[in-house]
Amino acid sequence: MSTEATDSMRKLYVVPIIHNNADLGTLATAIDQASQAQLGQQSWLRHQDTVDAFWDSIAGFMNSFEVAGFNLYQDGLIADGEMGMRIVEQGVKDGSKNYAIIAHLLQNGARLIRTEDFYLVKTEYDLLKNVIDAKSTAERIAASLKFKLAAEDLLAKRDQYIAERIDETLSQGESGILFIGAYHNIIQRLPHDIEVQEVKETRKVREYHLLHTETSHSNEGIGQLEAYLM
Repeated sequence: MSTEATDSMRKLYVVPIIHNNADLGTLATAIDQASQAQLGQQSWLRHQDTVDAFWDSIAGFMNSFEVAGFNLYQDGLIADGEMGMRIVEQGVKDGSKNYAIIAHLLQNGARLIRTEDFYLVKTEYDLLKNVIDAKSTAERIAASLKFKLAAEDLLAKRDQYIAERIDETLSQGESGILFIGAYHNIIQRLPHDIEVQEVKETRKVREYHLLHTETSHSNEGIGQLEAYLM
């Protein structure tokens, strides 16, 4: 497998990511508690082990080739330059394996690219936080409904913005790496002259997430997906 883009083609490696707790920031504790309550502690701990091994496999792949000059695009990254570097450093300090990989790639000559629109990311974050911070069942139902009504449109707008950013900043003959949540649909929005390689199949990452969140999932089915991710 060649990791070099040809002179006339742009290349993008896509990593459909699974967030660990460090990536979720102030929402992590509430999401962690809700997930443990739904799945049980044993299943939740197994999931944590899978996520850690997933990121280890991604790190191993990223260490296998030269990334000097690559563009780095990151889910939720609203800045580059000095502020972007502070975001990466904070992510590493918080224990994010995703950002630890980003930091390593930057040390090896890759360059950080602002990926997202601040307003869209903040709007989605605020809507989700309202659900988690709800003080009563009625408040939680109202906040959840508001989030669900807005979520699809917000995700589509984020996806379009990210695709446009990649198109604008990835020049002919250059390569890039996109770390993006598995429920985004970026690939179909990219120009046809960008060659895409999925480091992990987005379809399988989504399938794992769906099975993981079902309390009645097939152990055999999810076991196969865990092995693939790890």
